[in-house]
Amino acid sequence: MMAPTAHYLTDFAYIGAIALFILSLRWLSSPATARRGVLAGEIGAAMAVATTLFNPELVQFKWILLALLVGAMIGIPLGLVHMTAVPQRTAMSHALGALAAALIGISEYYMRIPHITKFEMTEIALEVIIGSLSFTGSLIAAGKLQEILPQRPIVYRGQNYVSLSVLGAAVLVALALILHPTYPYMFPAMVVISLIFGVLLVTPIGGADMPTVISLLNSYVGFTAALLGFVLNTKVLVVAGALDGASGFILSVIMCRAMNRSFSNVMFGAFGQLQVSAAGEQEERTVRSATPEEAAAILGAASSVMIVPGYGMAVAQAQHKVRELYDMLSKKGVDVKFAIHPVAGRMPGHMNVLLAEADVPYDRLLDLDEANPEFPQVDVALIIGANDVTNPAARTDQSSPIYGMPILDVERARTVMVIKRGMSPGFAGIDNPLYYMSNTLMLFGDAKNFVGNIVRELSPQGGAHVSTL
Repeated sequence: MMAPTAHYLTDFAYIGAIALFILSLRWLSSPATARRGVLAGEIGAAMAVATTLFNPELVQFKWILLALLVGAMIGIPLGLVHMTAVPQRTAMSHALGALAAALIGISEYYMRIPHITKFEMTEIALEVIIGSLSFTGSLIAAGKLQEILPQRPIVYRGQNYVSLSVLGAAVLVALALILHPTYPYMFPAMVVISLIFGVLLVTPIGGADMPTVISLLNSYVGFTAALLGFVLNTKVLVVAGALDGASGFILSVIMCRAMNRSFSNVMFGAFGQLQVSAAGEQEERTVRSATPEEAAAILGAASSVMIVPGYGMAVAQAQHKVRELYDMLSKKGVDVKFAIHPVAGRMPGHMNVLLAEADVPYDRLLDLDEANPEFPQVDVALIIGANDVTNPAARTDQSSPIYGMPILDVERARTVMVIKRGMSPGFAGIDNPLYYMSNTLMLFGDAKNFVGNIVRELSPQGGAHVSTL
């Protein structure tokens, strides 16, 4: 048994870790304090792990040390990925966390048989079901983000009935186990059914909804950890999991509102399905394009510029060149700001992370509600790899799958310039009427190279001059 003094020290250490987790979430809510929030979360996690390892009830460390070694060997390469791979790496982290929780729940079930109570069986069943479906769901999300699996939604007739039937089967098996925990083969059946439901849950979701799916899966994994805390009677795990689950759920709600979407639509709406007819219209219309020299001349003559980053900037790893462009224009007296859509990129805060990596000043970043009133007074809106979040069809075309989604009002700027590799549609698979407007210039090419060429033209050695378009 643990001595009273050791017990009190353990409780105080866990309380300190919980306090750091709460402060971490609070500080992570602002870019200015985000680094402090990450550090607080890391210290809190280290305190919780160290306190658990120094628990006198632990008598053997060899398997724990082996697990730490294997985890470090997997975790270090995962942490060294490029910024463009962070969304799928995050999904993989969710998958591994859910798998760990599910495996612990499974082991607890077999350790407690045949003396497991109905209450304990209820805890374990809930924890294993959510952990299992979160594991396979996160794997599917990572596969879509990595483009190993099709990004388009995979749908078929009656899929909702099939998915709900599978979930219902898992719940029925869980209820049977609660009544009779020792039924043979029932527990493995519940695990397998839950794993299948995780696949069915995420497969019909398109790429445009992936940011919301990532935050929602994070919420599921958090609640799984909280349930595991009840199973293991570990208060710090209950609180940490509840914080993670609640914050992920709130973020999912915020993102759904930003997309004018409901949870049911995100889960079962197959948003992101390619509309061939809409995409085919682009062959019948013409676009106006410009060279880096012409783009530099327009930007250099502007008094205000709003840069709108998107996933194309992340793919090209152009954030540092964008920072150079910001510095160059600012030196010329141009008022440069950044308009950040809440679902730009492939995970929550993707653009904020990239721009923070390039040390773009926080006060230059505007969210959607702050940026939209400024667009009518902006001389140039420079869009770098953003597509669906700037698509006017969201306001005008009721047949569009993104109709009703709040977008950045870039077309209201005097001049719109769009850096894009080609005319292919975005995640939602639909054409963007913005590209054919009279005040829009298409800047075709790799974002990093194109922005770099603009910076060279704007430099004193480049000698950008005004060209007739």
